[in-house]
Amino acid sequence: MSGRENGRANRGGREKKMAGKIRVGVLFGGRSGEHEVSLLSAASVLKAIDKKKYEVVPIGITKDGRWLTDSHAELLLKGEYKDTTHLRAGDPSATPSAALLAKGESVMVPPVPGKHSSLVPFAGNHSVPAATKPIDVDVIFPVLHGTFGEDGTIQGLLELADLAYVGSGVLGSSAGMDKDVMKRLFRDAKLPLVKHVTILRSEWEGNPRGVRKRIEGQLKYPVFVKPANLGSSVGISKAHDAKELPAAMNEAAKYDRKIVVEQGVGGKQKAREIECAVLGNDAPKASICGEVVPIKEFYDYDAKYIDEGSKLIIPAKLSKSQMKQVQEMAVRAFLACDCSGLARVDFLMDPKSEKVYLNEVNTMPGFTSISMYPKLWGATGVAYPELIDALIQLGLERHADKKRNQYSRT
Repeated sequence: MSGRENGRANRGGREKKMAGKIRVGVLFGGRSGEHEVSLLSAASVLKAIDKKKYEVVPIGITKDGRWLTDSHAELLLKGEYKDTTHLRAGDPSATPSAALLAKGESVMVPPVPGKHSSLVPFAGNHSVPAATKPIDVDVIFPVLHGTFGEDGTIQGLLELADLAYVGSGVLGSSAGMDKDVMKRLFRDAKLPLVKHVTILRSEWEGNPRGVRKRIEGQLKYPVFVKPANLGSSVGISKAHDAKELPAAMNEAAKYDRKIVVEQGVGGKQKAREIECAVLGNDAPKASICGEVVPIKEFYDYDAKYIDEGSKLIIPAKLSKSQMKQVQEMAVRAFLACDCSGLARVDFLMDPKSEKVYLNEVNTMPGFTSISMYPKLWGATGVAYPELIDALIQLGLERHADKKRNQYSRT
């Protein structure tokens, strides 16, 4: 009996009980600096998902890249997981439904015949114990934020496994993470952007004086200095003058080889931070808009997750025409990056001229019940459990559409 057949035999009674339900693997944690944010988002999804319609399989990834399921994943979610093994997938005997690796070397993720697709041990690896089973699901909900989760890497793994999943594909996810590439796509779509310069870390380290002259020749202070590939405002600094620029550049250079430097909107005044949620695949819709009023000078990591006092205003205090403009721009940005499923699109408004600039898209924004994305849809008329359901259905729809593609002439 194959590992897959053996796994099904072990689950016989439970599968009869769960007959007719869609099996959803909720994937959380990960190696990024947003690991803890992912745990909060996943806990909210697991609590709100319709258990009558979906059978949920929790799948956790530790900060050092170990994959966990069942009780181990639940412990990770609670912050109580203690690693007692060198196995990347946890102890197969303790987690009989765990897919993945027994010895932590590599993983092969081919499609498996049958109702579901799976993540399975490396083909031909005879050292894999018989107790190691596939993660047998219909769709994955990757509640992962930032590097290795929102940047196209996990999406590529799921594509290789032929698994349906929630959210943008490889291209949309990677474009939505890379602020430099994202801005190029926005510019091609003729969306309004703030002035910016992209600098390589090697350029900054090799010729800091020349880089500073280049920045000051194209931008005016204050400027925002950002790692091109990161989320949750990690590594972002505001440089008010030339004295503060080196520290800001060095901070951003810790996190990525590309650094994006943007001219501050509004000059010495704080720009208004407007956000809009988008939902859909080929014909996406935009929610009403909200506004973030950060307690600090801008909405950095501490203002988002640690310091109290930042305000979320829903709906944003915009005129009808401004609201419509932002919604239309949000949909155009979503399509420009080839996003699917969901995205939160962020804007900056000049407090004087009220001109709106597109800032960025987030393809897997914070997803707790009190995060901006679900709150915007809630205010638009889509409750949190309904939103989860819609996203799962969009993931299945996108996968079914992709299955129509032909990859060879025969």
